[in-house]
Amino acid sequence: MKLLITGGAGFIGSNLCEHFVRKGCDVVCLDNLSTGFRRNIEPLLGKTNFTFKEGDIRDLPTCREAVKGCDAVLQQAALGSVPRSINDPITTNSNNIDGFLNMLVAARDEGVDRFVYAASSSTYGDSKELPKIEHNVGRPLSPYAITKFVNELYANVFSSLYGMETIGLRYFNVFGRRQDSNGAYAAVIPLWVKALIRHESPFINGDGSYSRDFTYIDNVIQANELAATISKDEIIKRMELYNTSLPKNAPLDLVFNVAYGGNTTLLDLFSCLRENLSRFDPEIAKVNPAFRENRPGDIPHSQASILKAQLVLGYQPKYDAKTGFAEACEWYWNNLR
Repeated sequence: MKLLITGGAGFIGSNLCEHFVRKGCDVVCLDNLSTGFRRNIEPLLGKTNFTFKEGDIRDLPTCREAVKGCDAVLQQAALGSVPRSINDPITTNSNNIDGFLNMLVAARDEGVDRFVYAASSSTYGDSKELPKIEHNVGRPLSPYAITKFVNELYANVFSSLYGMETIGLRYFNVFGRRQDSNGAYAAVIPLWVKALIRHESPFINGDGSYSRDFTYIDNVIQANELAATISKDEIIKRMELYNTSLPKNAPLDLVFNVAYGGNTTLLDLFSCLRENLSRFDPEIAKVNPAFRENRPGDIPHSQASILKAQLVLGYQPKYDAKTGFAEACEWYWNNLR
């Protein structure tokens, strides 16, 4: 199997590249290195079944060149972060919508069998329903959320008009090895871990009661592999288990939550990170958090129903949040200092 992984030098993309190279697939990694890093894929560069192409998905000829001969696309390239999108909606839109559309067009014209893309839990917007179920979304609360919702709309149209097989994976707060701890828009877990290692107080937005379905990277790898490899016939058969009928000649366009299905408050997250890191440095146990105002665009609570992914894809996440926190803390301890 030949795969194109866009954003392949980023946090999630590099983990996917590593996994599929190890599985023996031919992997093409496309990344413009704006938020990804060459160091993330450095161990893969000499392997015969790995090709790195530095380029931007906002350039259609680059997309066409990268996707040549590929059986499937794992579209991970995007400009993440809700705060970044609020500060600069134009650049977020350009990357996440224009670039996404370029990849759809290039994949369609190349006759790619399966287009799997990183969707987002931000699509649920102001919906207060818990757990979040795929067919019930609210209004987006940020430019970033709008772009990820538009991705789903475009995937649906390309499936309906051109017969492309598209599968969106709505990621819920993914964390783990190689997630960047630097920059103004670093994610909460690497940011807090870096502060704790330095004996500094991490900032908690609000009173710490907001909660998230933190999802370890290995669960996300599993979901991508299942989405890229499961046959359409098998999906049709398994959709019956989800009490949904999908005719054999119908276009394939599905969206799945990718999470563990748990719920961790920010205060509990802080306690878990501090406890795990204290195993390496007892002084970290003395560090307490600092509190500040909630950020615009943040939703209070997020928790996924993963029933659809379990029944249809066969998704069985192996890492709950606490197990993942322990793994991540050990990786950061060995790599951040």
